[in-house]
Amino acid sequence: MKETFYVTTPIYYVNDVPHIGHAYTTIACDALARWHRMKGRRVFFLTGTDEHGEKVQKTAASKGLSPRELADQVVANFQGLTPALTISNTGFIRTTEPRHYASVQNLFRKSLANGDIYLGEYEGWYCVPDEAYWTDLQLGDGGNCPACGRPVEKRKEPSYFFRLSKYQQPLLEYYRKNPGFLRPESRRNEVIAFVEGGLNDLSVSRTSLSWGIPVPDAPGHVIYVWYDALTNYITGLGYPSPTEEFKTFWPADVHMVGKDILRFHAVYWPAFLMSAGIAPPLGVFAHGWWTVEGRKMSKSLGNVVDPYEMVRKYGADAFRYFLLREVSFGLDGDFSEKELIKRANSELADKLGNLLNRSLGMLGKYFDGVVPAPGTLDPADAALSACAAGTVSAADAAMEDVAFHKALAAIIELVTKGNEYVQSMQPWALAKDPSLRARLGTVLYHALEASRVAALLMAPFTPTAAQKLWEALVPGGGPLEEARIDRAGAWGGLAAGAALPKACIVFPKIETGA
Repeated sequence: MKETFYVTTPIYYVNDVPHIGHAYTTIACDALARWHRMKGRRVFFLTGTDEHGEKVQKTAASKGLSPRELADQVVANFQGLTPALTISNTGFIRTTEPRHYASVQNLFRKSLANGDIYLGEYEGWYCVPDEAYWTDLQLGDGGNCPACGRPVEKRKEPSYFFRLSKYQQPLLEYYRKNPGFLRPESRRNEVIAFVEGGLNDLSVSRTSLSWGIPVPDAPGHVIYVWYDALTNYITGLGYPSPTEEFKTFWPADVHMVGKDILRFHAVYWPAFLMSAGIAPPLGVFAHGWWTVEGRKMSKSLGNVVDPYEMVRKYGADAFRYFLLREVSFGLDGDFSEKELIKRANSELADKLGNLLNRSLGMLGKYFDGVVPAPGTLDPADAALSACAAGTVSAADAAMEDVAFHKALAAIIELVTKGNEYVQSMQPWALAKDPSLRARLGTVLYHALEASRVAALLMAPFTPTAAQKLWEALVPGGGPLEEARIDRAGAWGGLAAGAALPKACIVFPKIETGA
């Protein structure tokens, strides 16, 4: 097993406030980071903010602020996602930090020195919101930006160019040798088709704005915001200094991105790194977008989902659970508060909460809350134990595939089987016959053990609730993230003789008002 794991969110642009898209990517990365910690790996999890570029400059001017003042104001909204969403990131980077200037300029100099960056003149169709140039062919019949659909403007300016054309074959070879680099498969095919279609050299500087990192020894030129932004992934590990973190964690295991910025991460970024003699990342995963009740999110429609509001209304655990459970990760999803409530109530409260609390309640009633030692397994006990072992394996395989929905489906299936087991064994009936007391204890032991394994596996997804469940079932068990899935996930970890509470309500039913 690889001993380290490095996962990143894209850095978020500070010309706006956080929405569901930011929350989704960050929560997904957090679940991965937590899972891999519980696998025993050393994890580095980086997020941050992208604070340069024309959009920031224009937004700041419209508010009567300097770009730096705007960035300083807005960054708190993104930093606040960490406690609000229970995020466990290792580092947070701002592209306005001095360490990042040094990193970007060092990378730029390396490509400049080897001839991969040269001075020329650029003319093309420029999309200000996406900070990207497009060719006539790429614009298509509509004449608007193919990425966001908004109008573009013709621009001509002196520019430094990166010889992206030189890296067409090296990129294709890298994709071929590393089939897991681009996920999901549909996005891999999309990127390969784009690169096979031919690559033009890329403009990597601007003279039309001042808010950015200066090109070394070239007054008036500012480094293209995407070149600047992508470099954060190595800045966060200490580059250009030969730090222990950089040597330990680079190349990144997963850059998690929205599908709209896949090209920058899967084509430009590996090429920049190859040019500088740095290993490309090991993986890029492009997830889908969220609509809201079937409609595209937009300020004009007033349907932008505020993650802070969702946490206030439903709690971070329910919000996290819904986003990772509702849709196959990689595909588009539709957000609905009604569906969030339905998921939380039917699966978290009615299944997981019910299994735990009916078992704890009977343990308190029949054994004064003290866990009995289990007796000989009968076929039903063995089947539940086998289901738990299968769940651990299935969840692990799903997380290696970045398939959160599959991992959660497996956990909920275990809980469902646990409830069916209790219903079938009828411990309340066993309690009426003193001669069956040993069997009663065995049944309650296994029901609680299924709850314990489920609590362990839920930790990356609903960390606060899972920790409370763990503390109820494993007195003195300590932080869940210090538990190891292979050991703690083995059946029989519930300690006989332990005193447990009579209830542990961590997933109360969400009232709908209906």
